Amino acid sequence: MAKTIQAIRGMNDCSPTESPLWQWVETQVRDVLSSYGYSEVRMPIVESTPLFARAIGEVTDVVSKEMYTFWDNDEQLTLRPEGTAGCVRAAIEHGWIYNNEQRLWYMGPMFRHERPQKGRYRQFHQAGVEVFGIANPEIDAELIILTARLWKKLGIDQHVSLQLNSIGSLEARANYRSALVAFLEKHQALMSEEEKERLIKNPLRILDTKNQALQKVLDNAPKLLDYLDEESREHFAQLCDLLDSVGINYEINPKLVRGLDYYNKTVFEWVTTALGAQGTVCGGGRYDGLVEQLGGHAAPGVGFAMGLERLVLLVQEINASIPLKNAVDIYLVYHGEGTALRAFQLAEKIRSALPQLGTMLHCSGGNFKKQFRRADKSGATLALVIGESEMLNHQVVVKHLQGGEQQTLDIEQVIDYIQSQF
Repeated sequence: MAKTIQAIRGMNDCSPTESPLWQWVETQVRDVLSSYGYSEVRMPIVESTPLFARAIGEVTDVVSKEMYTFWDNDEQLTLRPEGTAGCVRAAIEHGWIYNNEQRLWYMGPMFRHERPQKGRYRQFHQAGVEVFGIANPEIDAELIILTARLWKKLGIDQHVSLQLNSIGSLEARANYRSALVAFLEKHQALMSEEEKERLIKNPLRILDTKNQALQKVLDNAPKLLDYLDEESREHFAQLCDLLDSVGINYEINPKLVRGLDYYNKTVFEWVTTALGAQGTVCGGGRYDGLVEQLGGHAAPGVGFAMGLERLVLLVQEINASIPLKNAVDIYLVYHGEGTALRAFQLAEKIRSALPQLGTMLHCSGGNFKKQFRRADKSGATLALVIGESEMLNHQVVVKHLQGGEQQTLDIEQVIDYIQSQF
């Protein structure tokens, strides 16, 4: 017997019983984004490796440790670890943002080579939003308000909270970095080797360390908000006023910096404790220099991404009233000479007249008892039965599988009857 081949660790299948919940969550995301006037874009899952090195930063964990990278002839390619860089690349390449505003969204798989854990896998899925050409804080506020509306639609709004910060301009962060490094150098005895490496390459990332002893020390560290330039300070104040005006609750977290190098000014995360340890459900912020950094004409940008695996888990944990639609509404059973032809004709007629319903034809033979077992298992509401006598009399037996009367109808009456039941 041949050896069974299994899925790669951290790259998971989605079963037929799981996919309806995924479809429902994805539909809510699409509906909210459409209601705000955002347009979908689709980018390739493979990009040139230098795109991510330039956009995300070579010293970030994503680029230095987690990317799936390979050579294709003489070109180095990478499976996309996030969506922003590819979206910016596409916008520059196709001229979408030259002297123009764009409000875009995307959804699809991303890839990172890291230790799989609950809600975090090597192939994972994100929905993301990128807005180009708008520099003022109103658009930052809109993105946050948009996500708050989505949490309500998903029934999880009481189980997520917003953390907010401003990391200012590049110059402000450089000044802060010097002060932070001077402070942290006195506490290297508490640091792991990885944290000591970050102290040299990317010290702001130490602010979100999981090292509890170091976190306690960081309570007394210099605060980034104290080093903000005046423009960033005013931008952040206006953002907070806008959120206050529509009743969005938030916590200002001075340690929030996000993990990628391209951010400036606003950064935010929606977090939850409903899945155990605190986890980020959605995160984003402003990246005003990224378009120019990747070769385009300077254009401000802001966006966010949400991990769909973690979002699905959270909805599953919290929301018990999800209106998931069964794939099959009507199941056609037939038995006897010539009945298959009549059943096929009727099934296609129903699909043409009532395309919103799922109509399944049995197809695999067997007696009526076997076919009704399959019909029950399908979860259908109605079974339509065609035997030899029904075929000769141009009739159909309608059976309510969830309980109810069984009746015989002329075949011309079937469509109207089905319509009355759904």
